Amino acid sequence: MTTKRAPCPICAKGPRDRALSITTDERGTVSHCFRCGYVKAENLERLPLEPIRTEPKSTEPLEWSDKAEAIWRRTQPLRGTLGQTYLEHRGCVLPPADSDLRFLPASDKHPPTLCARVTDAQTNKPLTLHFTRLAADGRGKAGTEQDKLLLAGHRKKSGIIRLWPDECVTYGLGIAEGIETALVVARVFTPIWATVDAGNMAAFPALPGIDCLAVYADHDQAGMRAAIQCAQRWNKAVREVAVYRSPIAGEDAADVLERLAARKGAA
Repeated sequence: MTTKRAPCPICAKGPRDRALSITTDERGTVSHCFRCGYVKAENLERLPLEPIRTEPKSTEPLEWSDKAEAIWRRTQPLRGTLGQTYLEHRGCVLPPADSDLRFLPASDKHPPTLCARVTDAQTNKPLTLHFTRLAADGRGKAGTEQDKLLLAGHRKKSGIIRLWPDECVTYGLGIAEGIETALVVARVFTPIWATVDAGNMAAFPALPGIDCLAVYADHDQAGMRAAIQCAQRWNKAVREVAVYRSPIAGEDAADVLERLAARKGAA
């Protein structure tokens, strides 16, 4: 076997370049460039390839989309649907017809569903959709591991579910994390919105034109922290704000009102 060095026919930097190794033995001759990867063996020649450059995938979530719009267009007003059945079964108040909470009929891909449009708290720009999967008769949730979920890949941050439209908010506003909690509280206070989760409640901004905010907090660590952060922001903006919670850890405002209703019914 003999080996010699020579300039590479692809990447040679001059006549004295020795990046190409040429090896000959009883099987034949193989040429290999240690710099660019060029290979030639008998009648087979391998050329070096430039690495494939791909654009990095965007990590920024979508703000609404054609998919979100198509789903929203398939929704129906709540009245007369399993969405109404579910809400009434939970002791909720049905929101106005122009609410951002509607009903999505069952299909071969999903059960009957409450569908809520999540919009930016300040601009009202649509961001994503929130789904609550329902049982076939509407008397409860579907009982899956994902009875509540958001449309994948879309921005939820800074969003709110406007259960009452902006024009109904004239002086005071209530907020709660969950849709059902907010709509049970609506038996004693309206208008009210749902913040989707504790993170959005904590970041809920002091909105212009609203003088009074009622925060209905979930009585858990995340819920109380979020309610206090929100209240402090509104206090700094010189607004009247009150925080309400159940005296029992682990409960939300809806649990309190449901318990009171049960006592009244038993009396």
